[in-house]
Amino acid sequence: MLVKTAGSAPADAPKRRAKGPHASIMSPVIPRYSREEMSGIFSERAKFARWLEIEILATEARVRLDEVPVEDLTEIKQKAAFDVDRIAELETVRQHDVVAFVENVRANVGEAGRHIHYGMTSSDVLDTATAVALRDAGDLLVEEVGRLTQTLKSKALEHRDTLMAGRTHGVHAEPTTFGLKLAGWAFELARDRDRLRTARDTAAVGKLSGAVGSYSQLDPEVESYVCDRLGLAIEPAATQVTARDRHAEFLSAIALTGAGLERFAQEIRHLQRTEVREVREPFAEGQTGSSAMPHKRNPIISERICGLARLLRSYAMTGYENVALWHERDISHSSVERITLGDACILLDYMLAKMRWVIDGLVVDAKRMRHNLDESYGLVNSQSVLTALLAKGSLQREEAYALVQRNAMTAWDEGRPLIELLKSDPDVTAHLDPSEIEACFEESHYLRHTDVVFERLENL
Repeated sequence: MLVKTAGSAPADAPKRRAKGPHASIMSPVIPRYSREEMSGIFSERAKFARWLEIEILATEARVRLDEVPVEDLTEIKQKAAFDVDRIAELETVRQHDVVAFVENVRANVGEAGRHIHYGMTSSDVLDTATAVALRDAGDLLVEEVGRLTQTLKSKALEHRDTLMAGRTHGVHAEPTTFGLKLAGWAFELARDRDRLRTARDTAAVGKLSGAVGSYSQLDPEVESYVCDRLGLAIEPAATQVTARDRHAEFLSAIALTGAGLERFAQEIRHLQRTEVREVREPFAEGQTGSSAMPHKRNPIISERICGLARLLRSYAMTGYENVALWHERDISHSSVERITLGDACILLDYMLAKMRWVIDGLVVDAKRMRHNLDESYGLVNSQSVLTALLAKGSLQREEAYALVQRNAMTAWDEGRPLIELLKSDPDVTAHLDPSEIEACFEESHYLRHTDVVFERLENL
């Protein structure tokens, strides 16, 4: 797996077929939860290609400073190449991936290879390359969040008047609409998109300032040149590494987006329960819900999203743990980041795509929503009755509340419509006539101000 930047491979370059784990995508995430474009950013090949680009750019910068002959740079550009499998072989001996990489590239370049990695420490390459990867991954995540937001927005507008029972503590509260529920999700995703953009910019920072950040071996102009060409900002005061609060912020934004997806997915799971059956995930022809029970249609994608969100939160926690390093650096963060940074991006990308699939094909049962709303005997209107009593001005709040609650508890216990109980209660009719009681049960009352939310949504 020889990768070249330009020209042909040298005559003595290793010629072997790609094999082993280094022949393909090297993210720890299993392919089941990966999508190709995002996974490709974190492949071994892409990682080494970033490393090589940084090494060549640093050499270009030194040519501009008259520290490297231009003909040596030309030779490096013509011959610089790496072999993923050879690097892996060298690393088993050197026990250092950057050393193995540099040795492999230098072997392919020849004499001019002495300029490669000149005056640099490993973290100059590692952290700057990681910044490029996180920037590119962040761009993909922002785009995918935007697509899901638009899908939710369309579905919310479609169901702006689809009446259903609002629930607090799992118990019927007041009527709401399914569109209002989805609108809240869309606005949360918009905030996630803003957070991811900010975190992406925070993480897109490189450094080539050497072993303790003092520029002792390289002119700061080299760093400026490399970061400018890569489209990165510069760490203003690095140690051996860029500050890890940047990566913690990035992982936190990912975890928070995942938590939002879990909130949406958990609601879909609740609404798909047999006792509720108001919405359900798409279920393809030929799909199997259970190996044992043929009737099952389970919310498996929503459950999967909920499970993967737990991983994202654990990755965010490791990001916080990685902030405090010994002195100018230790490598306690290194092994963690090899897993978490790529995994977090790949998993969130997958989760966003799956949630978009669920929302796009979501089956909404408006009739079932109506049925469930009617199952609570009109109790969802209790606050409207309380408000109407208070508006009369003849009762204190505690008195009015006790009056409505008394009838509401009877409705619960005896399964009788609240409106009938109220109309037959002389303590209530002493303050409200039958038409005023009936007005409290008008569904239009609950929708009269919802347009303000959907106007905001239209502008999202």
